[in-house]
Amino acid sequence: MDNMKSKKAKPLDVPEALKKAGLQVTAQRLAVYQAVLSSPHAMADDIHQAVRSDLGVISRQAVYDALNAMSEHGIIRRIQPAGSPARYEDRVDNHHHLICRECGNLTDIDCAIGAAPCLQPEQDHGYKIDEAEVTYWGVCPGCQTTSA
Repeated sequence: MDNMKSKKAKPLDVPEALKKAGLQVTAQRLAVYQAVLSSPHAMADDIHQAVRSDLGVISRQAVYDALNAMSEHGIIRRIQPAGSPARYEDRVDNHHHLICRECGNLTDIDCAIGAAPCLQPEQDHGYKIDEAEVTYWGVCPGCQTTSA
């Protein structure tokens, strides 16, 4: 997956973020966060493999639990493009994604107007909208070259 980030945010103090969320700071959670940081848009099984390489032994369930807890508290972001398993990233600001239909490469895209929620619907039906999720689909330059 593509690791390109167009906006570099200030590094997160993960132990402090975990404490503020009421979560214990554990070696497992820190390793899961590091795996997400090292490979944005990775799937849970890939993160599990990375954490196992780092720590030696960790159950798949412990990784899933850490991912769920950190995404629920906004420490990481969980995304699930159509037809894809959930993926995780450390970039939690409001942004969108560009996905290649052929190879699945996923790239971050900044908001078109730069302010949440980026898009205003014609009718909000009384909802207080705080985020717009936009996914752009296409064929990446590498796959275009291969197909030509």
